[in-house]
Amino acid sequence: MSDTQGRTPLEAALSRRDFLRTTGAAAAATAALAETPAAFAEAAPANLSVKGMGPQPIKLTLDVNDASVTTAVEPRVTLLDALRNYLDVTGCKRVCDRGTCGACTVMVDGKPIYSCTMLAVEAEGKKIKTAESLIDGGKLDAVPAAFVKYDAQQCGFCTPGFVVAMRAAFDKNPRATPAEIEEALSGNICRCGTYQQMRDAIAELCNKQKKGG
Repeated sequence: MSDTQGRTPLEAALSRRDFLRTTGAAAAATAALAETPAAFAEAAPANLSVKGMGPQPIKLTLDVNDASVTTAVEPRVTLLDALRNYLDVTGCKRVCDRGTCGACTVMVDGKPIYSCTMLAVEAEGKKIKTAESLIDGGKLDAVPAAFVKYDAQQCGFCTPGFVVAMRAAFDKNPRATPAEIEEALSGNICRCGTYQQMRDAIAELCNKQKKGG
């Protein structure tokens, strides 16, 4: 009887030797894949040690506006959420929540950052300054005071981010020009459109800084 009797054309075209050769290669590939994790494990440094965190809340101590505060948050919690929802520091505002508008701007070690883009655990051991830090004993810092004088706010959601970013800019360069301050504020958006009033406030602040006021 012929070997091809009762077989499909595809089966007839595939000889017994071809079949064995194909299945053998497949078995070898499967065995190699199964051994890969072990091979990687052997190649990894034996002294590699990474401390895991979460998913449960972890104790966290933050330096916020020169005060040491302790809370417990899940590692996934952003600095914005930790400040607002766990520590009741609500100056930074949640608006876009995706690092584009600047309403949540705070200073971390003197640098302005979007607090919605930083995890709270990343801020531990750093100095955090929010809009609340720009008042001392009932006296406003020169930056928010200029905003009030020139009515450079309407709804107020963007204002804390603007004054924090502007304070950071003047701290970095006390002799900055209005153009340099505006450049430093390019990451902040005012949806009410009070940019001209802000320019008036910036002009006065730059003049005062120039005169050493």
